[in-house]
Amino acid sequence: ALPPEEAARLGHAAQDALLASPAWQAARQVLLYVAVRNETATARLLDAAWADGKQVLLPRCVTSSPASGSTSGSAAPRQDAPPAANCDNEMCLAPCACAADLKPGRYGIAEPDPTRCPAIDMNAEPGSASSFAPGLAVIPGVAFDQQGNRLGHGAGYYDRFLAHPAMARTALVGLAYAFQIVPALPVAPWDRPVHALCTEEGLTWL
Repeated sequence: ALPPEEAARLGHAAQDALLASPAWQAARQVLLYVAVRNETATARLLDAAWADGKQVLLPRCVTSSPASGSTSGSAAPRQDAPPAANCDNEMCLAPCACAADLKPGRYGIAEPDPTRCPAIDMNAEPGSASSFAPGLAVIPGVAFDQQGNRLGHGAGYYDRFLAHPAMARTALVGLAYAFQIVPALPVAPWDRPVHALCTEEGLTWL
């Protein structure tokens, strides 16, 4: 129910708060998302990252099941599926150099074009030319609590993805509107909380 002009104003302020942070400025490889369904916008972050020469990684949905849901999820990982790695378990990451690299994906969400943006190898050896080591990951959600726990749309994409060992040292920032921050959310064993929350009211490390 948030009016578009208010969403734009609040999203602008939230992005500015993150852009001003040392963590953003120091990160050379960043994981972002393209906002849908009135999620907090990331267009300013994307433009700034490309202008600064950061490597931008964006998610791409590759599930073969049409009933799997959206790319922003929080649900129990399937017992028969390991954490997402290279595009073999529903979501992968691909480097995206500019807006022209994006095209509508399975759910109409702008994603890296697979013909231009091959998936990154999350299992590459640390220190190699293709090593996966994002300094910062900006994560969407339906809600976050004051301890950094996240509620998604229920598909579990981010739960499986964040469980990958390559993400262990990445600073996770939940980007949201202030009204999406609640005192507490239910927590499951597989949930991984974010390290910071960024809203129009500022960036807070937890």
